[in-house]
Amino acid sequence: MLKRILPVVFLLSTLGATAQNTGIDKNNMNLSVKPGDDFYEFAAGGWKKNHPLTDEYSSYGQFHYLNENARKQIRTLIETFAASNEPQGSEKQKIGSLYNLSMDSIRRNNEGVQPVKPLLQMLENVKNIAEYQIVTAKLSRRGAYCMMMDIDAGADQTNANQNIVAIMQGGIGLGVKDYYTKSDSATLAVKNAYQQYLKTLFQLAGYKDAEKKAEIVLNIETRIAQSSNSLDELRDVEANYNKIPYIKLVNDYPSIDWGNIMLALGIPSVENVDLSQPKAIAGVEEILKTEKLENLISYAQANVLTYAADKLDDKFAEAKFNFSSVVSGARQDAPRWKKSVDYVNRAMGEAIGKYYVEKHFPEQSKKRMLQLVENLKIALKQRINSLEWMGDSTKMQAIDKLNSFYVKIGYPDSWKDYSALKVDEKLSFFDNALAVAEFNWLQRIEKRVNKPVDKQEWHMTPQTVNAYYNPTTNEICFPAGILQPPFFNPEADDACNYGAIGVVIGHEMSHGFDDQGSQFDKFGNVNNWWTVDDKKNFEKRTKILADFFSWQEVLPGVKINGNQTLGENIGDNGGLNIAYQAFKNATKSNPLSTVDGFTPEQRFFISYGLIWAQNQRDAALRHAINVDVHSPAKWRVNAALPMVDAWYNAFGIKKKDKLYVAPSKRAHIW
Repeated sequence: MLKRILPVVFLLSTLGATAQNTGIDKNNMNLSVKPGDDFYEFAAGGWKKNHPLTDEYSSYGQFHYLNENARKQIRTLIETFAASNEPQGSEKQKIGSLYNLSMDSIRRNNEGVQPVKPLLQMLENVKNIAEYQIVTAKLSRRGAYCMMMDIDAGADQTNANQNIVAIMQGGIGLGVKDYYTKSDSATLAVKNAYQQYLKTLFQLAGYKDAEKKAEIVLNIETRIAQSSNSLDELRDVEANYNKIPYIKLVNDYPSIDWGNIMLALGIPSVENVDLSQPKAIAGVEEILKTEKLENLISYAQANVLTYAADKLDDKFAEAKFNFSSVVSGARQDAPRWKKSVDYVNRAMGEAIGKYYVEKHFPEQSKKRMLQLVENLKIALKQRINSLEWMGDSTKMQAIDKLNSFYVKIGYPDSWKDYSALKVDEKLSFFDNALAVAEFNWLQRIEKRVNKPVDKQEWHMTPQTVNAYYNPTTNEICFPAGILQPPFFNPEADDACNYGAIGVVIGHEMSHGFDDQGSQFDKFGNVNNWWTVDDKKNFEKRTKILADFFSWQEVLPGVKINGNQTLGENIGDNGGLNIAYQAFKNATKSNPLSTVDGFTPEQRFFISYGLIWAQNQRDAALRHAINVDVHSPAKWRVNAALPMVDAWYNAFGIKKKDKLYVAPSKRAHIW
């Protein structure tokens, strides 16, 4: 349910360190490989060799490595609270109680399917379509999301200071349209595994017609998918925004009981809504009009069961893992403590984040990051001013937007209030999970609907190993979790830090000027600030990048979708060029020396290659191509660097090298 109207775009001066500490460890590299033939292996081959995939993981890279460290740190905090006699109603009590409930396998196995039975019974008791819509909305409000569309509230992209309720496509368990419309063997294997998973859930819940119910659910989801937008289509900003009066929504889709749905969700009356994907909502209305009630009930029950699967007994957990293993290739489920830590971290993320930063995030790192961001802004301004393809009026607008970036580093200035949340260990883990989900949903509605946008709000917790750009607030955010080696190393020199966290900063800045972000002005509104010629020049250059990535084959017969990944590829391209400019600025008056045979310029790119070090199973890679707007890690290096002139100069890359791309075919954008 908690889906953003316009997705926030995630990444995944001298810092005062001595030049002797380069942050480069040759053990992480594979020096037998030529940089111009496979830079990914050259920079990160040793790390990949030393971090082989375990059965638990389908992918394991630097982000996973740091997430594991963060998870262990968070576990220590949580288990301290769980083992102590914290005051009833305190944040620490709620955190500890949720963890204890999740970890209590004996109780959960004894309870079996019983905790979810009342919700399934609510659906079985439904007598008509009107009642069905109310009940599914009530369940969705509690986290057991079983509506065929998503409803949320977020910034209105033509009036970015004000929030708006959005009606969006949703309701498909496999996440993206392609899994329902493609017929290749790999896609069919996932779809068949999904149907088997649904059948198993129904069997565990005690339904004798489990196989039939699973078929019904898949058929309904296929109908939903057929009227939904693809990931490519969802990247069209204007096409996925349709602000209309609420009364028009009611009149145009009369078979959907909007008034009672909104009431059941706790959403007060509104004047306007954003009907983000009208075709998808028309498809939902058609299903409500034509599908048998008993089939709709099966669909809703399946969604309730998939939500409950990791909150019930071990048989449900096993069924969930068996399905996910087909999708990802993982061979062993994560241990219970990891899943419990992850759940509590999602449920009360900011409460945990407050304790996390107190213990694990030095204030000095925040100060250094602020300076680094300022240096990247200066570099981007220089690059904008030097662009030959952009006119002066558009340059002024771009720089004005750059100067208006709102920067968030480490942690929020104020913390979320969890005082109204109740966690009761007398109730089941599942019942408490429902209460947590409802609390978070109602707090979100109270804060957003008919309210101005709160620019202080964070869309990630401080302990998250990631970063993001949000176009409607024109903000860049770098949580504490990512501000550690190999991304940010306060002990290493500028070549290391600008090549790693510097590129991440530049990446997020570039999202303000990618194929989507470039459509928003400095206030966060969709507003064309380009001249016609400049926009054509921009699109010509981004097309080079889209076409180049679409040519990259990641598995036999499987290629990257260059349009689907264009925004992230622009982010990497811009991030590399901006960070390199900032690095040269920072070391101009005090140049770094060659160390261990690597020049400072080479160390910059080696540091970049290392942050994407990752091992990945073929199944996980294939799944990522279907559902991810990011290119796979290897190609964020081997397809990104050949577009960057400075990389050629640093390593003397020539035409004979495998990764070489002629200058005229490189994407010179930001």
